[in-house]
Amino acid sequence: MTLKLVAQILFWLSVAALVYTYVGYPVLVYLLSLIRHKKVKKNAEHKPTVSIIITAYNEERAIKQKLENTLALDYPKDKVEIIVASDCSSDRTDEIVNGFAPLGVNLYRQPDRLGKTCAQNTAVSIAKNDIILFSDATTMYSPDVLREIAPSFADESVGCVAGKLIYIDPANTGVGSGARSYWGYETFLKTRESRACSLIGASGCLYAVRRAAYVPMYAEACSDFLIVTKIMEQGLRTVYEPNAICTEETNRNIEKELRMRVRVIGQTFVDLWRHRSMMNPLRSGFYAIELISHKLFRYFVPFMLLGIFVSTVVLSFYSVWFYFLLIGQIFFYGVAFISSLLERVGVQSRVLSLPQYFVLTNLASVVALFKTLRGERYAVWQPIRETAKEKKTNATVNTV
Repeated sequence: MTLKLVAQILFWLSVAALVYTYVGYPVLVYLLSLIRHKKVKKNAEHKPTVSIIITAYNEERAIKQKLENTLALDYPKDKVEIIVASDCSSDRTDEIVNGFAPLGVNLYRQPDRLGKTCAQNTAVSIAKNDIILFSDATTMYSPDVLREIAPSFADESVGCVAGKLIYIDPANTGVGSGARSYWGYETFLKTRESRACSLIGASGCLYAVRRAAYVPMYAEACSDFLIVTKIMEQGLRTVYEPNAICTEETNRNIEKELRMRVRVIGQTFVDLWRHRSMMNPLRSGFYAIELISHKLFRYFVPFMLLGIFVSTVVLSFYSVWFYFLLIGQIFFYGVAFISSLLERVGVQSRVLSLPQYFVLTNLASVVALFKTLRGERYAVWQPIRETAKEKKTNATVNTV
């Protein structure tokens, strides 16, 4: 077998895998959602009791506004319980939460810092109500969010309901613009996966679970991803409710976004490996195809890109077409690199944000895989927030 033939095989296999990941699978799940639309039997009058669990670590800057937002939700007050699970916060978070005690807000402080998932596990164990809604301290809910989520739980086949996260980017940063575009694509997939079968993950800042179906998870789990698999193992499904809306600010710094992506992907690799049997279509049907296509293939895109690049280098010696294709790839990665350099000197470019964010997410996959194989695990978390000084700086940067 000649070098040219090997390069051709590598090129077309890599291209096929890449096209399937970003185009083929979305088309597949879209068509399946039309052919077998699994409707949710909602009941607008269904209003179960709800325990809202807000997990926090050192969120003194955000927790007051979050609690005010939560207390203002349009839902029968006698059916709502609010619990803040503090993972050994060392700032004023607990003090601020205790100030809301007269309004019915309960503080649970972990005796040891064990991470978000452990805090959620314990908070669920002390929660009193039928539905558990998980939230982050920096997420703002629309007033009707509970009224939009509750009706889906009238359907006994539904174990989890995920809401719609809308990212906002007040500073119009390149990272924020890339994140919003990426999330728009993800939202399309969520809508179709919900209709065709089940979601494979929820937005960690807004999802609700039947208390009876909640399964305690290990500390290093990506809880908003793994809970959906745990729900599916019980014969239940997770559905998407686009009318249950929350908002959250994007990261504004490329390094912070990269660290967050590495952590989440690293946790997901562990979850996929520990629950690899769920990627068997004979066991979990189309849900297995969703896991393989949406998660596994997506995280291995960097290796598809590497295969395309290496094979293009070889084939460029045999074909002008491959020579220009190689130049195009170098230009694309160069644009992403230039965008990151511009951001470091305070120049934000929304035009260059997509190449930059595409490279960032794939770099995160490589780093996360390397760290996972090396045995690194993530349990405790450090909120990635801009300081007041950083926010002021980001608000005044140039945008091109």
